[in-house]
Amino acid sequence: QQIPRQLFSSYVLGIKGERLSNTGHLTVIVKKESSVYRLGQCVFRCGKPLGDRQDPVRRADLFRKKLAGAHNSVTRPANRLHEKWKKRCIRALSRDSLNMGLFRKICQGIVEDFDNLPIDEDLKKPRVGIVGEILVKFLPLANNRLVELLESEGAEAVMPDLLDFLSYTFYNNQYKVRYLGVRKKEKYVSIALTKAIDLIRMPAANALKKSRHFEPPAHIDKLAEYAKPFVSIGNQCGEGWFLTGEMIELIHSGVNNIICTQPFACLPNHVVGRGVIKSLRSSFPEANIIAIDYDPSASEVNQLNRIKLLLSNALKKLDQETSPEQ
Repeated sequence: QQIPRQLFSSYVLGIKGERLSNTGHLTVIVKKESSVYRLGQCVFRCGKPLGDRQDPVRRADLFRKKLAGAHNSVTRPANRLHEKWKKRCIRALSRDSLNMGLFRKICQGIVEDFDNLPIDEDLKKPRVGIVGEILVKFLPLANNRLVELLESEGAEAVMPDLLDFLSYTFYNNQYKVRYLGVRKKEKYVSIALTKAIDLIRMPAANALKKSRHFEPPAHIDKLAEYAKPFVSIGNQCGEGWFLTGEMIELIHSGVNNIICTQPFACLPNHVVGRGVIKSLRSSFPEANIIAIDYDPSASEVNQLNRIKLLLSNALKKLDQETSPEQ
């Protein structure tokens, strides 16, 4: 899958340079002796460790998770913590060699610092998951700064990790080998790459498991199992079945309010996003899901009104849960 240069460079805290290929697509480095793998539009070159290039994405995922989860704390201390650890990450990524021990310590430090950030434990806010087309989901300019809007309206924004999307692109080859006649070699390559990503995420995942306020990311196999009752794993255009799996995973983790972002007339999203909302509501009556088109010709007022309606329903449900006697 193609990952726009603008999205990736803005997502990894502005760390650019050799981590981006000249074509504007993401180059992932795999630890092998020699040869080049091509899966879809991504290029996988051998010779240097995967962790050296995946660290920015994993740390950016961790930062976003921590800042979103610090919704009950004072904003300035949370932002100061973010700046503190961002500078440390940049220094670590500027080193010539990979240091997994340092990476592990940074992940643990980020989680511990945000875990110890003073928050109001009694304050309850509706949690709103953000899913959809990858560019619109992650780029604030493309979704009219949706995260900031949700936080200003008193909600907590919950967004899945960017690395999950890479795992999805690797996982798809297993289906292609079984049903579409792709060479068996690609299956083993995709399994190896998925395990490599799991290895890179392990320090952050282990730290999140010990956290009091945050949860580790779900494995790609679990997301696929979630999606199978609703869409075929053969739905691989765009975000494909992965989008459906993300929404179900959010519901299972207690995030019943979901905004599905999509460009206007995005055909894959109309199948695996907007198209499955009715089925999801039937299977999960507590789900509060809306699909919003983001396009230069779309009315921002209409987008805002629909988001406010979702938040209004979310607040009503939250009040019913916190005040059962009423």
